[in-house]
Amino acid sequence: MRLIRPILAVAAAAALALAPALPASADAIRNAEYWLGEYGIRDAWAVTQGQGVIIAVIDTGVDATVPDLKGAVLPGYDFSGLGDAKGWAPVGSDDAEHGTLVASMAAGRGTGTNAGLIGAAPGAMILPLSIALEGGEVDSDTQIAEAVKYAVDHGAKVINMSLTRNTLGWPTSWDEAFSYAAAHDVVVVAAAGNRGSGTTVVGAPATMPGVLTVAGVDRDGNASFDASTQGITVAVSAPSEQLVGVAPGGTYVSWSGTSGAAPIVSGIVALVRAAHPELDAANVINRIVATAHDRGAPGQDNIYGYGLIDAKAAVTADVPLVDRNPMGDLDEWISLYRPAAFEPKPPPTPVVVVPTPDPVDDPQAVGPLGTLLPPIALLETVGPGVLAVVVAAALAVLLAVWIVRRADGVRRSR
Repeated sequence: MRLIRPILAVAAAAALALAPALPASADAIRNAEYWLGEYGIRDAWAVTQGQGVIIAVIDTGVDATVPDLKGAVLPGYDFSGLGDAKGWAPVGSDDAEHGTLVASMAAGRGTGTNAGLIGAAPGAMILPLSIALEGGEVDSDTQIAEAVKYAVDHGAKVINMSLTRNTLGWPTSWDEAFSYAAAHDVVVVAAAGNRGSGTTVVGAPATMPGVLTVAGVDRDGNASFDASTQGITVAVSAPSEQLVGVAPGGTYVSWSGTSGAAPIVSGIVALVRAAHPELDAANVINRIVATAHDRGAPGQDNIYGYGLIDAKAAVTADVPLVDRNPMGDLDEWISLYRPAAFEPKPPPTPVVVVPTPDPVDDPQAVGPLGTLLPPIALLETVGPGVLAVVVAAALAVLLAVWIVRRADGVRRSR
């Protein structure tokens, strides 16, 4: 993951170290993809190549015209306001090639039998969602949140994020977006970052609960110093050194960084999803971590996570089902740790309204029965006939009350 110039503490997790273009021999490119054999990817292809799975690549856009990606790139969307509407135009002055490199590692098709660059899931489709970490119409945090939700709504079952915010925390807009992805059964894969780019510990989105965070190792499977980093949220490790990829225009380049390790894992996630369509995201992630080969300290550790990725085992092994994502639950975290946006208002106190009679200047204006009768002044305005009827009614009521009380007293005396 090469560091793309930080803006408001946001940076692409790219630590790409682009080397001069490799020889144009397609067979040499395929032979350079050592991870296909050493990490069980070719063996997993005997079961599936990821057909029917969409991998969203939230990055700097994807050049859909390169031969190695022919037929692999869907129309996507540009959230930066700087690219084309379909996400096919690379965005950025310094790192425009980044998204195309990432896409080629995840789902490259090659250029023929055993020729050209092939991704970990050559049967999967790429949904390119272009963002700009500098100069976009809206800030990059907003672009990323909108891109995550767009990916979910447009059928992605895997989201690759080879970028980092270089902060442990993340904006509240990401709470909603990533929770939306989890609720819709989407696996988010994030690169851990690279020390060579200044990322000494993992940053968001790799710090977010539920995300499958990928660290990097060298050709021998040892933790890479420059092309990886560490943190308690690391899930698995994958190759991040001596990588090859396809840049815009179809040029093959060598590069390094967890920006390349992450799409290898995203491709393997696509293989698992294609082989086990009945599994939810939690169990897909569990197959990835449960079948990794432990490395470093026993169990999960800050350097390797659960260990080195094994695509064949992830696809074919007998793995018990789980009911929780082993990488955590974002909604649970939000409920526990996210400060409330506002103080809740206390419930209103019930108020009993007691009517108060109007003050009376003349005591004689109140009838002899008190409040039972309206003021005589009012009765005078309606005439003696109405007055007589009202008085008669009042006397009848008093008589009835007297009879009831007397009868009650007789009963009690017995």
